[in-house]
Parts: sequence; C-alpha cells; structure tokens
Amino acid sequence: MSTVALNPRATAAGVLADILPGTRVRDALLVASGAGLTALGAQISIPVPPSPVPITGQTLAVVIAGAALGARRGIASQLLYVLLGLLLPVYADGASGAHVVWGSSGGYLVGFVVAAGLIGLAAEHGADRRPLLAALTFAAGQLAVFAIGVPWLKVAADLSWGDAIHYGFTVFIFGGIVKAVLAGVVTPSAWRLARRVDGRG
Repeated sequence: MSTVALNPRATAAGVLADILPGTRVRDALLVASGAGLTALGAQISIPVPPSPVPITGQTLAVVIAGAALGARRGIASQLLYVLLGLLLPVYADGASGAHVVWGSSGGYLVGFVVAAGLIGLAAEHGADRRPLLAALTFAAGQLAVFAIGVPWLKVAADLSWGDAIHYGFTVFIFGGIVKAVLAGVVTPSAWRLARRVDGRG
C-alpha cells in the first residue's frame, strides 16, 4: 500500500502547515485561512455583563493558527484578520470599523497578533507535539492576549485596575484553560495523523 510523502521539514522540525506542498501560493492561502478561522471564531460570542468584552472562539482560532502556521504566517494571519475587520463585519458579533480597534476590545485584537507569533515560534520548536506541553504552551500564549488587552481595556473603558483585571481577565480564565486543553489535544492528534499518513506512525 503506497503512502503520501510529507515534507521532511514538517515532520522533523517544522509546523503542520509545512506538510503542504508549495511556497508563496500555499502560504497566502494558509494566511487567509488563519484569518478566516479567526473570523469564524469571532462569531461564537457569549456576553459576560458587565464586562464590555465577550467570550468568543477567537482565542482558540488564534492558538490553532499560530501552532499550525508558525510564527511568520501566524502573525500575518492575525494582521490580515485585524485589517479585514476595518472594512468587513468579521469582529465579534459581526462588528467592524476602526472604532472597534480603538475601543475596549482593541487590545485583544492586537494581542492576537503577538500570541500567534509566540505560539508559532514555540510550535516551530516542537512544543505542539505532546498534549501536556502543547496545552501549557497554548495557555501561556493566551496570556499575551490579556497582557495587552487588559491595560487597553482599562484606558478605553476608564476602569480601575481591579475592574479591568476582573472584567478583562479573571472572567475568561476558565474559558482560556478549556481552549488551551482543547487545542492541546487537537494539534498533537494532527501530528499523529500526519505521521501515520507518512507511514511513520
């Protein structure tokens, strides 16, 4: 029975996206797919009043995009997402426009770019291939989102530090852990599948 040969860079030291053949066209499609995945995740939105920031599926999409695409393409995918949202209704709850970026949620959008880069860099060094390490990496990567999002929220919404931390971070801790664990299962499983297709698993 014949097997499909994968890119040895991917199976040895790359990321999941490196499995696919091609270069520039492949990368452009992957970046667009990462942005699209984040846009879809944004439409899974659960309000948590009185916080002005909803729980969304965006951070899960950012984690997966960063891990699968690597640092450079992961960053590009989130930059594309942020730029698309200036014109198209791809932000949470179908919002769009520069006022969203400058508003209470804007820091989280900027944080997506940073988190995708950090997670992508870790994935390039194999941090997404074992469930526990992957989950811890993805949880740590999400902290970058909050590190930018919480101070931004404080200023944009004129909150005290206590309220900004509570409404911009504390209420999202459980969801962030769930997303990290979920992604920590998905990405190592994808690697096992890739090795099986390659005849190495």
